[in-house]
Amino acid sequence: MIKLTSERDLQESSPPKPVLEVLCSNLSHGMHAAAQPLTILLASLSRAHTDSMGIDELRELTASSSEEVQRVCTLFSYLQDLIVAESIRPKLSATAILPLLASAVQGVQRLFYEQQIILSSTLPEICPLVLVNGPRTLRALSSVFRTVHALSNTGDHVEMIASTSAPGMQILIRNVNLSVASTSPEARLSMAAAEANIRSQQAGFVYSQQPFHVLIDLPQAPPLY
Repeated sequence: MIKLTSERDLQESSPPKPVLEVLCSNLSHGMHAAAQPLTILLASLSRAHTDSMGIDELRELTASSSEEVQRVCTLFSYLQDLIVAESIRPKLSATAILPLLASAVQGVQRLFYEQQIILSSTLPEICPLVLVNGPRTLRALSSVFRTVHALSNTGDHVEMIASTSAPGMQILIRNVNLSVASTSPEARLSMAAAEANIRSQQAGFVYSQQPFHVLIDLPQAPPLY
């Protein structure tokens, strides 16, 4: 359910792993990743190391330690998101998807602008209501956008294309110029959390790194009588 789906996975058509097994695997990877900055902090902040330092060295140490603390916080945030997505069943309701997409883009627009990465949206004029949990869908979209931003380079073009499909809506987020051989633990956990948040709503999520694209299938809400 949380397992990142690549094109190789689709080609091999291997049977899905049990949800608990995949969740435990993701949690294990996340804790292992968090252990690295914690080990660095433990070593660099020991009395034996800091007692002989001057003021300038201590200031430099404080700055570098802050970065490690931020990394730990980010990793644990993704781990928490994974646990919530798998342990709490979301309440689904008929939702207009366009405002959610606009909110997700607005939340990351400044990041893309500052790095000079183009972010464009192609949206239909009219969309059917989809059966989703709004906050959970927004978290997933934000995770995908932040991940593709972190992996992209200055001058790249990231596209979001929303289109209607027979069962509901399809949302494609891609950077056709980006092919990733390997990703950081933060990126892997971010995408795992995004997939968990989408699949927990009985929606579809496919992720490929070569080239980078994410395809989200959201079911149409039943008609209201």
